[in-house]
Amino acid sequence: MKSFMDDSLNSFGATTEGSSAGPLSDLVVVDLSRVLAGPYATMVLSDLGARVIKVERPGTGDDSRAIGPFKDGKSAYFTSINRGKQSIALDLKRAEDREIFEAMLARADILVENFRPGTMKKLGYGWSALHARFPQLIYAAASGFGHTGPDSQKASYDMVVQAMGGIMSVTGHPGGPPTRVGTSIGDITAGLFTVIGILSGVHDRQKTGEGRFVDVAMLDGQIAILENAIARYAVTGKAPGPLGARHPSITPFAAYPCRDAHVVIAAGNDALFTALCRAMDLRELLDDPRFATNETRSDHADALGEILSARLGEADAADWLARLDAAGVPAGPLHDVGEALGHPQVRARNMAIETAFEDGTPLTAAGNPVKISGFDDPASRPKAPRLDEHREQILKDLGL
Repeated sequence: MKSFMDDSLNSFGATTEGSSAGPLSDLVVVDLSRVLAGPYATMVLSDLGARVIKVERPGTGDDSRAIGPFKDGKSAYFTSINRGKQSIALDLKRAEDREIFEAMLARADILVENFRPGTMKKLGYGWSALHARFPQLIYAAASGFGHTGPDSQKASYDMVVQAMGGIMSVTGHPGGPPTRVGTSIGDITAGLFTVIGILSGVHDRQKTGEGRFVDVAMLDGQIAILENAIARYAVTGKAPGPLGARHPSITPFAAYPCRDAHVVIAAGNDALFTALCRAMDLRELLDDPRFATNETRSDHADALGEILSARLGEADAADWLARLDAAGVPAGPLHDVGEALGHPQVRARNMAIETAFEDGTPLTAAGNPVKISGFDDPASRPKAPRLDEHREQILKDLGL
């Protein structure tokens, strides 16, 4: 898409050292967000080529600069999410900094923020005010509960929306304590939905010339990914609970113990179950009416699980995985994070990339899962910025 900026201002939109060439290299993002949901969204945009200018609080910057783990006093948490961005420190209550900020907005394509609803309006930068001044600007707001509804002003973090959104109620083992999903899925899903909303707005602007307000709530994102749990509740009227590693309506579809480690087996249809039984020398199960269909297997999941576990316990995980792979049965080892990052498939897809702390110290981070023909997918990404590192360059680009 051709940027809406006129030719005299095109230098502000050019891809810089702060972003890699990609399909979004003609887009400029002004990023007011901090911690995770917003910065995750702008990281995705940066990985796809957009120029992301991170506006931070003078003195301390993004809150996540103070969140561990640390290396030599620098946050790996901040670095992994803010790689490839540029940084300028602005106090939006100071007239001089507001002038810089507004000059950036006049030339930018997208504004991203994740303040509590109403914060930007108090600063004079709410959607209505900005749309009147910068009608082509796409304004994306990621918040805990969105800009409408009775809880819109409620404070939130990932843990809160995981609890309120039902995810924790179906996570863990039956009878166990409430269990948080092991990654910040509330923030990350909100970040991904924010990217979808932004790119939808960019597409719409090509037709209308108008920017849009993108309103994404973390709680909404948790509801959106409940999938099978909502279907079960809608059909039965009963709220589902946790099942450990087992799928609620596909069997066998779980983690099973071998002699030395666990494996995951996902035989998602009758043909795969037949292949599984043959690969495991359990052909007698094919004549057992309890296991004749996926529905009956799910009704007798515990009994089937005991049989499979007993058989799998006779050999090591690697031996079973070789047999199951040869039979075309979806199965895999249970990796820890280090094993996952070191796996040849992950490495081949550049999903364990190298970036760097602000001083250039290397750091391994997750890569970009979106692979697009015609664009490189580099195995390294630019470093994270020092606080206010790019002030001089940004002001020069703005002609200030």
